[in-house]
Amino acid sequence: MPTLSDLTAMITPVVLILAAGQLILTTSQRLARSVERARKLSEQFEELVLNKDQNDSTVKRELIYKLLERAASRSRKLQQVMSLLYIALSIFVATTLSIGLLEVFGILVVWVPVMLGLVGAGFLFYATILLIVETRIALGAIDIEMDYLVKNYSEDLPDTANKGEV
Repeated sequence: MPTLSDLTAMITPVVLILAAGQLILTTSQRLARSVERARKLSEQFEELVLNKDQNDSTVKRELIYKLLERAASRSRKLQQVMSLLYIALSIFVATTLSIGLLEVFGILVVWVPVMLGLVGAGFLFYATILLIVETRIALGAIDIEMDYLVKNYSEDLPDTANKGEV
């Protein structure tokens, strides 16, 4: 018969399930924004390529292409993160189930849920590292855009922008 300590042990993976679920939710929102950004950049790039006879904006095409590469990289990274988070979530659910089933059947194999929990935590950790990498990619894209604007439109910037004030 399961005891109160067994039920308490089953709660620990549930907290990790909730954490993984929250990361899945926010990561899917980030992925949707990244895909939308890639689509918008694709449309802009296509428009520039189709209208290149009217105004030769090679620099602008290069900028959009670089940004498009970054958006695609971000989307791929976020897809990896989503896969890792779903795997971690599944492992945490398996951990909870293993604790309950091992107790119900009276099997004293403590290492099974412990190993499952550690493996799930490892996937969760790796996913968060990839989220940091994805954030760096996004910030790099912003840097590229800002450099382009400052280089090409510095005479139109307000005085505070030229002084480096924020």
